[in-house]
Amino acid sequence: MNFNTVINNILLKNNISIEDIFSILSDLSKKTIDYSDIYFQLKLSESWILENKIIKNGTYDVDTGIGLRAIYNQMNGFAYTNQINLTGLKKITNLVQNILKNKERQKNKNFIYNSNKSFYRSENPLNSLTNKEKLNILRQVDEIARRYDSRISQVNACLSGTYENILVASTDGVLSTDIRPLVSLSIYILSEDHGKREIGTNGGGVRSTYQYFLKKNKNGFLNLENLTKEAARISILNLNSKKAPSGSFPVVLGSGFPGVLLHEAVGHGLEGDFNRKNLSIYSNKINKKVASNLCTIVDDGTKKYSKGSISIDDEGTPGKYNVLVEKGILKKYLQDKFNAHLMNTISTGNGRRESYAYLPLPRMTNTYMLSGKSTISEIIESVDYGIYAVNFSGGQVDITSGEFVFSTSEAYLIKQGKIIYPIKEATLIGSGIEIMKKISMVGNDLKMDNGTGLCSKEGQNISVSVGQPTIKIDSLTIGGTN
Repeated sequence: MNFNTVINNILLKNNISIEDIFSILSDLSKKTIDYSDIYFQLKLSESWILENKIIKNGTYDVDTGIGLRAIYNQMNGFAYTNQINLTGLKKITNLVQNILKNKERQKNKNFIYNSNKSFYRSENPLNSLTNKEKLNILRQVDEIARRYDSRISQVNACLSGTYENILVASTDGVLSTDIRPLVSLSIYILSEDHGKREIGTNGGGVRSTYQYFLKKNKNGFLNLENLTKEAARISILNLNSKKAPSGSFPVVLGSGFPGVLLHEAVGHGLEGDFNRKNLSIYSNKINKKVASNLCTIVDDGTKKYSKGSISIDDEGTPGKYNVLVEKGILKKYLQDKFNAHLMNTISTGNGRRESYAYLPLPRMTNTYMLSGKSTISEIIESVDYGIYAVNFSGGQVDITSGEFVFSTSEAYLIKQGKIIYPIKEATLIGSGIEIMKKISMVGNDLKMDNGTGLCSKEGQNISVSVGQPTIKIDSLTIGGTN
């Protein structure tokens, strides 16, 4: 069903046939190249913005285009057009051919459609609610937040949705399609009390329709209500927070979104391009110990409805469940076809790009650590004096050294095995490969984030998800203000 829909929306409506694609790839195959692919994309997107009770903006956009790439040794020839038609396709083909050598060779390849399992819905989310119903979601966010506490002074929210049709054809015989829906809700809340001002942010995103935000969770609350109250809670909590201490002591990272530290400090270092160029702290460490034996880390593009999931990557390889680190031992890197070929291995289904206008790169999907055996209470009780970091507001990492700096948005001081009071302005400083070896307890409470993540690399932003159970790091440097 998805195949026919994509073929109709991308090819037939633009007077392009599958035979046209095969003919171009066959001609390219006669050149001295290692590989070539054509990437078609049709993307519909919209966003609605509420600022302090007023709907400030509503946008709708249609973006279509074709990207064509050919690889010879370590060189990429790439061209793209923002028009889907045969003329544009032939034009970018000629541009790429000019980069290639003219010596011809015959390569016969049968092109077969790959029927891949889909891990999300194929409905167009933009049509799932009326515009009035979409705006009502934003107004409900504002009302719920202001009812939560009288100290909340400002509520901003953004509701957005995208609907993508993807088609990938390549000289290695791939012909794959995908339909990718995505809806997101971002919430920003400001609270004020006697001159003090604090913010709380939250949100959610899934590969589904807008109805997701109107469904009830296991506690009986609408998802939009739960997301809003969490943002309000963090904002109010920080009004009463004390300054964070400085020093080196145990840190407990909460489940869910704190997995962003894992994503940044470890995940990026396991991407194939960095390791092929020996730029990563994890280069040449396959089958070597890089973490505590309590740690098993996976990148999983197959989680149902998750924001980072992909039925196929942007090279047509099916989404996969990849074990990256198993009981502390590094097992593999994340690979696209280009870097995998140069490293004498195979793609892990992680060739991703922001759009047809970019080359694919090895990128993460849903990256998380598997659960352990400890309970949250056991982990907290094991800390005599330390920090419990529940949420982060931002951070940065150096891929070459693995060193990172992360700021918390919700954290607590632990004394003698008990959570004492909330703290703010705590900064976590360390090295990814070092802290992974200092993990001494792993909780049994694996949780994924709500789907708020975007990952940036070489100017390309893509959707990802992160997750982890509660973990204890025996020592980590905290930059506080006390």
